[in-house]
Amino acid sequence: MVWFLVPLLLGFALNVASAFTTAFVRRWGERRGRQVTAVLRNVVGIPVWVVGIVLAARVDAPLLLRASGVREATAWILLLGGAALITWALVALRVRAAVPSTTDPLVAIGPYALVRHPIYAGMFLEFFGVALHRPTAPLLIACAIGIAWLFVQAKCEELDLVQRLPAYEHYMRHVGRFIPRRRVAGPD
Repeated sequence: MVWFLVPLLLGFALNVASAFTTAFVRRWGERRGRQVTAVLRNVVGIPVWVVGIVLAARVDAPLLLRASGVREATAWILLLGGAALITWALVALRVRAAVPSTTDPLVAIGPYALVRHPIYAGMFLEFFGVALHRPTAPLLIACAIGIAWLFVQAKCEELDLVQRLPAYEHYMRHVGRFIPRRRVAGPD
């Protein structure tokens, strides 16, 4: 019943490792460092943890919540909202989402003007939507681990972004991590 945890945790660990683009570039150069990041994230990390989520969804387990039109509608709203936010963020980032570089400029347009990690904010919505859509113990565990992973992943990426983007510290002070901050006029 818990075998889904192996690919889930391995995929999340590989994704966390992909957050250190600056370290990879320092060790192996710009081209190879970018390749390591891209492979860890896109070729191995994401596909492996997605397999873990799919396996958790396929475990034959009872639903923990009764069937409800409201629950199902809410699940689909969260799933579609998350997908829309992720798509908007990927369009704003372009290729930088898949292959980050130490020479990338700070992206502070579109959803990045509102939150520092809109892809992860969308993934929060996705995890909650999946959990509502099929509320079984294995899937709730997988989604809870996924939500915890998003906090770790965002923190690790911020450690890297502060090193490679000089303007990122200022950006962090003014833009919320996952939820937009209320704008207050005043000194910087």
